[in-house]
Amino acid sequence: MTEEEKELLKTFEARLRHLIYLHDELRRENAGLRQLLTDCQADCEKAKADLKTLERRYTDLKTATTISLNGSDVRETKLRLSKLVREVDKCIALLNE
Repeated sequence: MTEEEKELLKTFEARLRHLIYLHDELRRENAGLRQLLTDCQADCEKAKADLKTLERRYTDLKTATTISLNGSDVRETKLRLSKLVREVDKCIALLNE
């Protein structure tokens, strides 16, 4: 092997080692990003569940407030109760199927 070939081989080995190092770095970064994505997705699902719970609680509170009004807004109370009755009727119909 000539001196030039030895030098080319050393250069090739150095570049190959550098590429392997970069590959390992990218693999570690990819694993970290995948974990971060999983964590963010879990946080998002928790936030969605919290939102649904809060919306349900808000609806319940609104219903309770509407029902407990002392006659000042009878029309809205009647509309709200009618809506609740329709929802109950739908549930009964689904149970009867």
